[in-house]
Amino acid sequence: MAQEIADMTTVVSPPERKTDVPAQRIILDGISWGAYERLLEDFRDRSVPHFTYDEGTLEIVSPSQKHEQLNRTINLLVEVLAEEMGLESANLGSTTFKRKKFKKGFEPDTCFYFQSLGRIEGKEELDLRFDPPPDVVIEIDIYHDSLDKFPVFARIGVSEIWRHDGQSVQIFQLTGGEYQERATSSALPFLSSGDLIQLLEANESRSRLEWLRLVRDWARGRR
Repeated sequence: MAQEIADMTTVVSPPERKTDVPAQRIILDGISWGAYERLLEDFRDRSVPHFTYDEGTLEIVSPSQKHEQLNRTINLLVEVLAEEMGLESANLGSTTFKRKKFKKGFEPDTCFYFQSLGRIEGKEELDLRFDPPPDVVIEIDIYHDSLDKFPVFARIGVSEIWRHDGQSVQIFQLTGGEYQERATSSALPFLSSGDLIQLLEANESRSRLEWLRLVRDWARGRR
């Protein structure tokens, strides 16, 4: 299937190779929905690569080590904060979300259900015709060379995005079909983008155990 994709498409915006960027990324044009679904099936239950599909354009990404380390740190941060605040949540990682009707699909770096958790509990497979999209999607774009996924997220109905560019974090919320930057998360109202930046920066100068204690103390001070 991978060879079939290569044979039937052309690369429209190959990234410039950088010696400090081990991640592999390619964007292909002219991919049918059927080819996209067959490719997903070929890579079913594999953690990499990640696929994003937007009306015939397909991005294929194998994340770098730096990307994955940051992703796992944010995962852990959110899970610890939710636990300390007594919030039920579900981390669905890079689950595939797609809508044939809109010809859009994505696999996030990480995603969480909070407010919509009750609507998906007990389900082994989600169908976005009937089930809600994630409440929060984490998007890590360190080198700014990826496909613009915001139109995909918006059409599928993701209400909140946290985007990390390797230095800072921005929170975006869906309003009137478009994303607007906000200072505070609606999913975790006690948490601002500034808080996220400070907590993630604290991880860089501490051991993992020291950092986890700091995060827990921070959360307990805001109960």
